Amino acid sequence: MNTKLIDFIKQLYGTNEFIPLHAPTFSGNENKYVTETINSTFVSSVGAFVTRFEKDIEEYTGTAKAVAVVNGTAALHTALYMSGVKQGDLVITQSLTFVATCNALYHMGAEPVFVDVSKTSLGLSPIALAEFLENNANLNCDGVCVYTNTKQVIRAVMPMHTFGHPVELDEILRVCNKWNLVLIEDAAESLGSFYKGVHTGTVGEFGALSFNGNKIITTGGGGMVLCKSVKAGERTKHVTTTSKVPHPYEFFHDEPGFNYRMPNLNAALGCAQMESLEKFLVSKRDLAMQYKSFFKGTDFQFVDEPAYAHSNFWLNSVICPDVSSRDELITATNQSGVMTRPIWQLMHKLPMFTDSKRGDLYYSEFIEKRLVNLPSSPIGT
Repeated sequence: MNTKLIDFIKQLYGTNEFIPLHAPTFSGNENKYVTETINSTFVSSVGAFVTRFEKDIEEYTGTAKAVAVVNGTAALHTALYMSGVKQGDLVITQSLTFVATCNALYHMGAEPVFVDVSKTSLGLSPIALAEFLENNANLNCDGVCVYTNTKQVIRAVMPMHTFGHPVELDEILRVCNKWNLVLIEDAAESLGSFYKGVHTGTVGEFGALSFNGNKIITTGGGGMVLCKSVKAGERTKHVTTTSKVPHPYEFFHDEPGFNYRMPNLNAALGCAQMESLEKFLVSKRDLAMQYKSFFKGTDFQFVDEPAYAHSNFWLNSVICPDVSSRDELITATNQSGVMTRPIWQLMHKLPMFTDSKRGDLYYSEFIEKRLVNLPSSPIGT
């Protein structure tokens, strides 16, 4: 299997050279727009490309307001702040995620609560979420959801759309509404993914995108907060730009804010990348279908999009029969110059989150031992 897979991937990419996991593609107006920005001297946080990039994301995702920030973690941090998360609060999320999800919580002074992921999406399971709340929470006289043992407020639920595959949003939203919880979507990996025709990150009150160098489009470093309402978006923009009240020359700030402004230089790159997004998506879907065909009839399960979703297939992945076959695949491919990697170590196994509250994480642990990410750069773009 390993030799056949290595040969298959090298044939897909038409090279015997090193094949990265996910490399950026610059085939459009990137040089032109970045040069325009440099020539204008507006390379920092003020400039036409920032506004244009926000509008491009609004039009593509259908969000009421998009606010550009410096990276995906900053977008999550801002979304938590805007959702009213306070020090000592609990936020329910998944242990099977990239560390940024929990880092943003930690730096708000909040604590993660881990529930299991779904076999359908590899993202937060609505069944596990509902069971955890039924067994561990109650609504107080003010209708606030509290953790029964410690009386801490459970403020929000933050699922992550793993590898771009949308979670079961309708079911999660129903649980959130029952327990008066804010839904925040970690959509860092899912630009171009749609849940029942609706773009990820727009169902919850807030969503967060990432434009890191390995994402489907990149601004080098960057992120975006997707806001459910224009009013929330305007305040989000205010808060992420140091909460400075507009004035020709006075510096007055009306609340503690963040200096999370995306530089115009990065936004210029983002505008050019958005022009190629549809081409990237077509290429990545074709690549995913070729992987799916390759693994059909084997003991390895290709991770496909859920039936209700249209995924961006940001990172293709396969579930191996067991941990030994996973390790053998990773070792063989990387020694042959084909980059693969295991999924992230589960958050509750990291030293800063070992004491976090959690439910049964059986399927998260099952996946951690078996999943391998495969090269997923767009081909022919």
